[in-house]
Amino acid sequence: QVQLVESGGGLVQPGGSLRLSCAVSGSRFVTYAMGWYRQAPGKQRELVATITSGGDTNYSDSVKGRFTISRGSAKNTMYLQMNSLKPEDTAVYYCNAEARAFRLDYWGQGTQVTVSS
Repeated sequence: QVQLVESGGGLVQPGGSLRLSCAVSGSRFVTYAMGWYRQAPGKQRELVATITSGGDTNYSDSVKGRFTISRGSAKNTMYLQMNSLKPEDTAVYYCNAEARAFRLDYWGQGTQVTVSS
């Protein structure tokens, strides 16, 4: 069974940094495109950043220049380095892994990021 395991959320002051991690388990032969999405209370889930299997990245305008998405050396691992955090970055962050050619799309359980003084 495929699972996405997230870690790294928490409470941080404005201007601080956090690093989120996501790893796909239970899938040895498929390389996924991966991404981070977030959902704040009362709002719809929105894209934060994505990275293809080849390493091409895409960011929402709200995080461009502050967040960096990258793939780890282990297959199907991903990180999100978040710098200069703002209170409006507060949300539950979800990891996503998809392989469109195989119609596969998986989500993590979410990790809370709270930016507050």
